[in-house]
Amino acid sequence: MPLGVLQHYTIEPSNLERTKDFYCDVLGLENGDRPPLGFPGYWLYSGGVPTVHLLGPREPREGITVRGTRKKFKDTGRFDHIAFAATDLAGVRQRLQQHDVKFRENIVPRTGAGQIFLHDPDGVGVELNFPPEEVQKAAQA
Repeated sequence: MPLGVLQHYTIEPSNLERTKDFYCDVLGLENGDRPPLGFPGYWLYSGGVPTVHLLGPREPREGITVRGTRKKFKDTGRFDHIAFAATDLAGVRQRLQQHDVKFRENIVPRTGAGQIFLHDPDGVGVELNFPPEEVQKAAQA
């Protein structure tokens, strides 16, 4: 069975509202429709697709493991990061700086594409990928 396009990834944040605000206010995702699943959470949309799912507090039940928020992670295990296609490199830089989010930038050799790497409030790695023309446009600004 061949795999298709990534549908979403799910985070069990230590602070549901803070993480929702980060993905919406800082990264520009949109809080959207979510089925009534019986526990708090958010579905955050990117390009009309619910890309990031946030799990709030819930009770364990068959097929559901609840790790809870007491355990703190020094890193995200073998998981390194999730990547998004992005636009408006200059605007994203400005928004990250306004929210005091630390990040690093990279230009991909040979392609000229731009990348920004950062971490969400729980340490999940996030990569934002910008097409080469965005890099050129931001350099001229």
